[in-house]
Amino acid sequence: MVFSSLLFLFRFLPLFLAVYFLAPRRFRNAVLFLGSLIFYGWGEPLYISLLLFSTLVDFIHGKLVGSFLYRQNRKAARCAVASSVCINLSLLAVFKYMDFFIRSLNRLTGSTVPLPGLALPIGISFYTFQTMSYTIDIYRGQAPVQNNIINFGAYVSMFPQLIAGPIVRYRDISEKLCFRTESLSQFSTGVRRFVLGLGKKVLLANQAGALWAEIHSVFPKDRSVLMVWLGILAFAFQIYFDFSGYSDMAVGMGHMLGFRFPENFNYPYISKSITEFWRRWHISLGTWFKEYVYIPLGGNRKGGLLQVRNILVVWLLTGIWHGASLNFLLWGAYFGLLLLLEKFVFMKYLGKFPSWLRRSYAFLLVLFGWVLFAFEDMGEGFRYLLQMTGAAGLSFCSPRTLFLLSGNAVLLLFCALGATPLPAKLAERGKHTALELLFLSLVLFLSVASLVNATYNPFLYFRF
Repeated sequence: MVFSSLLFLFRFLPLFLAVYFLAPRRFRNAVLFLGSLIFYGWGEPLYISLLLFSTLVDFIHGKLVGSFLYRQNRKAARCAVASSVCINLSLLAVFKYMDFFIRSLNRLTGSTVPLPGLALPIGISFYTFQTMSYTIDIYRGQAPVQNNIINFGAYVSMFPQLIAGPIVRYRDISEKLCFRTESLSQFSTGVRRFVLGLGKKVLLANQAGALWAEIHSVFPKDRSVLMVWLGILAFAFQIYFDFSGYSDMAVGMGHMLGFRFPENFNYPYISKSITEFWRRWHISLGTWFKEYVYIPLGGNRKGGLLQVRNILVVWLLTGIWHGASLNFLLWGAYFGLLLLLEKFVFMKYLGKFPSWLRRSYAFLLVLFGWVLFAFEDMGEGFRYLLQMTGAAGLSFCSPRTLFLLSGNAVLLLFCALGATPLPAKLAERGKHTALELLFLSLVLFLSVASLVNATYNPFLYFRF
């Protein structure tokens, strides 16, 4: 079940909210836990057991860590944290990376070990990171021990952010999990955010994705240089509005339920450097890697050489986190190297150039990175990169390119404007007015109408 579906919008969500707000306050976490399990199990009932296992494991480990710390046995507490981390990483290794490991082994050794072919549990990368941070934060003294397994289960399985984030650390919502107050104003803020996120996903991401899919399907020799640039631009808009739209819907539903989830995006395509881009894109993941990998490795405190190592480790792990394929590893390495070059070489020069040139530089490098991300077949990806450079013998333009460009000009304009703060600034001026209500109603109507006739409604981050 996805947020951008008629089933979710007109059946699951209204029914859940009705039961949630009719339930006595002391039972609302139980309603949230049960509702989240139904949401998760709708598409993958088999993997409810995996989610419950992860919940139980880290609930027990959290209590163990707290107990050992209370008795001032930090060595035993560290062992409990290590046990929690190992179990969670083992789940990821088995369900997400086992095929990749075996396939790589077969290529290196010439063996024919059969692939398990396990289906990837939806959201496993997100909820395992959340549960790992819980035990680590208890050990660090940054989060209290949760003694109620229903409350903890509600945190782990919370459906608004279960399958695509943002990654919510327990310490950020521990107080709200037990003591929160829902209000009409907060609910209305959540509805507003949800509708805008739905519009991003359905009206922008899906349409941009359809354009990318069409260009991707064109036989390579029939493309033009302008067409391949148009294609990767469409993919860049698709993945941004897809993921940020989903995050907006998650944050909005959090508001409805009395929570405040962290923001996950801050207009990354207006960045003036790759460093700034990654401060604005998937913020919760970047924060997680910084706090639980980069800083524990030493961060920038142990000299330039070790800092280089730490940055490369983080970005190789970031790539692997996104998918069990070599292209994701290469994508992570690509951005890791760019960040190193900016930090140690480029940054002192970038500030001397005008803003428009720095934004162009960052966006261009991001587009090249999206090619690595989009093609799991690396041969096909490198061919696409070659076509973008004009070195593949393609014509610069073609009649089909002009047709695609003219037919999608309005879409691309709306996507370009939507990737900037301008619409938000304009919306702020009309906030709490009839004009805002009219606009939100129009977005909701057009989104639902589009879903009724939808033949293309993917969600890219399901595979993560």
